[in-house]
Amino acid sequence: MDFELLASGHLAKMKTDHAQPVRYTLPLGDNRIELSPLMGKTIRIEYSGAIHCQHCGRKTKKSFSQGYCYPCFKALAQCDSCMMSPEKCHYDAGTCRQPEWGEEFCMTDHIVYLANSSGIKVGITRMSQVPTRWMDQGAIQALPIFRVATRQQSGFVEDLLREQVADKTNWRKMLKGDVEYLDLAAIRDEVLDNAWNDIVALQKRFGLAAIQAIDDGDVYEFDYPVDEFPTKVTTHNLDKTSTVEGTLKGIKGQYLILDTGVINIRKFGAYHVDFYAQTTV
Repeated sequence: MDFELLASGHLAKMKTDHAQPVRYTLPLGDNRIELSPLMGKTIRIEYSGAIHCQHCGRKTKKSFSQGYCYPCFKALAQCDSCMMSPEKCHYDAGTCRQPEWGEEFCMTDHIVYLANSSGIKVGITRMSQVPTRWMDQGAIQALPIFRVATRQQSGFVEDLLREQVADKTNWRKMLKGDVEYLDLAAIRDEVLDNAWNDIVALQKRFGLAAIQAIDDGDVYEFDYPVDEFPTKVTTHNLDKTSTVEGTLKGIKGQYLILDTGVINIRKFGAYHVDFYAQTTV
């Protein structure tokens, strides 16, 4: 089997286009690899052993927070713990690592949503990340249920709803493809009915304009380019095996599904690799 080098560069999360099925492009250095034409072909990813911080370019032995060196991980607002727990935002306390960054990315409209990637879950995302966030998660359905003025406030809403609905994705179940479609509007109505007194309390605290229920939101649906789902999910790890090779059977979320296992592209952000594809059998 012969291979062609398609591109070399540092891995970054795959770009998505909301088509049916979702269209994926892999950024690699200055190149963009269209992945749909590679379905059914054998691909090879060779890790060179070099990692360069996606923010400052510094060479690092270990990637932190999916692509940063340790100094940037400790200094950048997008790497702070409040990104994972937005209700812990400390901007108002004057201790935000980068107040200007926070004003641009956190003090802006966010969506609280229900999604179905491995079953029902609740989550938040910036308005500008709709519907990208859901494709990155491998969701087959998503429904916006609140428009909220800031990231922290959306975190408060999410925190109320996660008492009824999970906020994590079972990525193995998501990759196996055995997820049933759900009536998201009915689930929304039930969840909000149970939490409404607490929601009203948040609206009184921050103002009605800050936390607005979306009563007539459309359900987004997503189909993914998968020829064959794995029956057993095994993972490739570039830190343990520098070469990953296999026939591309599908793409879902940020995972390439190969006949030899799956690889989470986002996990290895900033790793320098050579990307090859089969030319002849």
